[in-house]
Amino acid sequence: MVDHATAAATSPAPAAPVRAKMVQASKIYTDPAGAPKRVLDRIDLSLAEREFLSIVGPSGCGKSTVLRLLSGLTPVSEGRVVVGGEEITGPPKGVGFMFQRDTLLPWATVSQNISIALELNGTPPAERKGRIAELLQLLGLSQFGDYLPAHISGGMRQRAALGRLLAYGPELYLMDEPFGALDAMTKMTMGRELLRIWSGHEKSVVFVTHDIEEAVSLSDRVIVMEGPPGRIRSEYHIDLPRPRDLREVRKMPEFRDYCDRIWSDIGYSG
Repeated sequence: MVDHATAAATSPAPAAPVRAKMVQASKIYTDPAGAPKRVLDRIDLSLAEREFLSIVGPSGCGKSTVLRLLSGLTPVSEGRVVVGGEEITGPPKGVGFMFQRDTLLPWATVSQNISIALELNGTPPAERKGRIAELLQLLGLSQFGDYLPAHISGGMRQRAALGRLLAYGPELYLMDEPFGALDAMTKMTMGRELLRIWSGHEKSVVFVTHDIEEAVSLSDRVIVMEGPPGRIRSEYHIDLPRPRDLREVRKMPEFRDYCDRIWSDIGYSG
């Protein structure tokens, strides 16, 4: 249930076409004893086109399950999931997933990993080499296209994974703690890269993280979940200027206020 007192204190969401939505969506699994276990309970969620939405909450509240329902990788038990105007029953077109682990093919070079995504989205063979070069340059990996994933750093691997996502060309990015395993400096760098790419390509993003400061610094809106079973507790429209310098924005009193209120919602008192 949304905390209406908290939600009402935030700015109203701008009117924009809807990229994806969940309507009274629930997920129920069966435990080892055969009893039903409700992990998500009647989620109502809407994502606008070109919106950057983050989801935060304690472990076990269903954040990643929301992503899996939006991706079509996991079917909804009750309610509806709509992406691109169509109710989904399986993985829809125009959706890309990025995980905490980079999931690059270990036997393929960085360029080959990106090329596979281009092949999947139907890019003609004659155009792939040029597109790969563009993406490598965009992500600062021009010198590493012929490297195997094992021979580059964790931050570079995540850049390569982001390049593969861009190569696939989805309209909706689903990102499950993509920078969670990185050190603080590399995480900040990747956040800057993501914002730069997102602002230039005008895609929609759903970003799951345990890092509240990361969520506030990146997002247009932050949803706070609680559970189990997973429910939406509150949401915040992040009224901070764009484009954002991720270091400078964290010095703003408004930024700290958002973070403190979200921590309070999650139940952390300091």
